[in-house]
Amino acid sequence: MAKKTSKKIKKKAVPARSKKSARSVKAKAKKSTPKKAAKKKVTKTKSVKAIKAVKQTLNKPTHKPEKIAKQKEFKETALVTPGTDEKRIRKSSKKNIIALPPPPKIDVSNHPKTKVKNILISQPKPIETEKNPYFDLAKKHGLTLTFRHFIKIVGLSPQDFRMQRIDILEHGAVIMTSKLAVDHYFRICNEMRLTVPENMKYFCINEQTAYYLQKYIQYRKRKIFFGHGTIVDLVDVIRKNRNEKFLIPVSDVHKEQIVDFLDELHITFTKGTFYKTTCADLSDMKNLQDFDAVVFFTPMGIRSLKQNFPNLKQGNLRLAAFGYATAQMVKELGFRLDIFAPNPQNPSMSGALDTYIKEANKR
Repeated sequence: MAKKTSKKIKKKAVPARSKKSARSVKAKAKKSTPKKAAKKKVTKTKSVKAIKAVKQTLNKPTHKPEKIAKQKEFKETALVTPGTDEKRIRKSSKKNIIALPPPPKIDVSNHPKTKVKNILISQPKPIETEKNPYFDLAKKHGLTLTFRHFIKIVGLSPQDFRMQRIDILEHGAVIMTSKLAVDHYFRICNEMRLTVPENMKYFCINEQTAYYLQKYIQYRKRKIFFGHGTIVDLVDVIRKNRNEKFLIPVSDVHKEQIVDFLDELHITFTKGTFYKTTCADLSDMKNLQDFDAVVFFTPMGIRSLKQNFPNLKQGNLRLAAFGYATAQMVKELGFRLDIFAPNPQNPSMSGALDTYIKEANKR
């Protein structure tokens, strides 16, 4: 009986081993099959992504000027005048929009245009060696130019300046609106024996004023920023330096546009009067009818004209005004405005005179 049982055990043991081997083979097969399938899926997804990437690159515009144009459009829409559609501005721009008041309309008279040969410019005579647009204009049309300052600048004394209770060294930045502001700022500092620190920042209204600072400081070692003729050009730079306290050297007669602009930006500033503007004595000029045109750049220049020549009859004398405040003063004092700048065609006074003389001297 013992022999029979051993035989049975042997017979049963053999198939058991075969079952285990079969199970192990099946398990290996199951493990190997999903790996192969996964590899196939990965290759398929990679190929699909590659095709999509190729399609996207083909559909993308390759012209860089279009991107540059879009960037320029966005920069130009950072400042919006009232009346424009503010919805067009991109939502991604985090900068606050500065609404600038629209410039007033200036009407120029249609007085008959006669030939222009002699022009009186109400500015000091520039150095002949320097490049000046009025010298080029005179050569082009064969004109005779006379330079005469209609206004007189008087600097404040240190005693008068102290009455304003302004501490210059408290301010870390200065906004220079003209060369006169530069001259009288450093004059006051010199007379009050104040040394301007080297880390002082200068924000100039234009490039000419910025380069004029070389007369008093080393240009390369200082932080100097300049715009293209208006305070609005300095928006980004002023915002980056909003922690500074700004000082604005001005005359007793000045525009309030810069003050309103800084108030809108919530900038800490001090406005200080460094010099005064008065009417110059023009008693040596007997008759203005010897000139065909007189060019003015400030409202005080028009007042000086009225004060020195109260009985002036304009007649064929053409008056040219630069700036809206100067043009309005011409009309307020009862004169006729013939030439105005800046305008859409001519941003400078020399350009406005050039176009007018071309039309007038043809006849």
